Amino acid sequence: MSGNISSRQSSGMCVRCCIMVVVFGLILYILGPTLHWKVNKGTMLGHDSAISCSPCICDCPPPLSILNIGPGLANLSTEDCGKSDPELQNEMEKQYAELLLEELKLQEMVSEEQLRHMNATYREARRVASQYQREAEKCNVATETCEESRERAEALLRTEIKLSFLWEERALKLGWEVE
Repeated sequence: MSGNISSRQSSGMCVRCCIMVVVFGLILYILGPTLHWKVNKGTMLGHDSAISCSPCICDCPPPLSILNIGPGLANLSTEDCGKSDPELQNEMEKQYAELLLEELKLQEMVSEEQLRHMNATYREARRVASQYQREAEKCNVATETCEESRERAEALLRTEIKLSFLWEERALKLGWEVE
């Protein structure tokens, strides 16, 4: 039993060691390139006299200014925005109350349209429901007529059976033999 426990402890220790190795490897894998770059850069800065960069020779044109790209883009002020558009200028001059009143009118128009649509749908539903009601009444009348006809047929059948039985009895009394 004690041998079994010590083998468990040693296998647990082995698993822990493997996990530690994997974690250490992941840390080196993630942080290694950064540390390597910093170490190499630090050694290069320390030996600046040994390795020096030659100055860059650039024959590039000067960067374009915004005035050269689009002369109209340079004026980014919003003071004269929309002054040439009379509709936009008129909208901007409206008071807050007028805007709210206009919004309420729009909402009222939408609600009236929805009410008209709902009323039309309701009328259509009532029309279809009354049509189904009429069809159901027709079916009920037809069912009642069929039921009455069935009851009359059963009564006639009972009468016919009684008459047949009576005639058969008379025939047997008079000497008729059943085949």
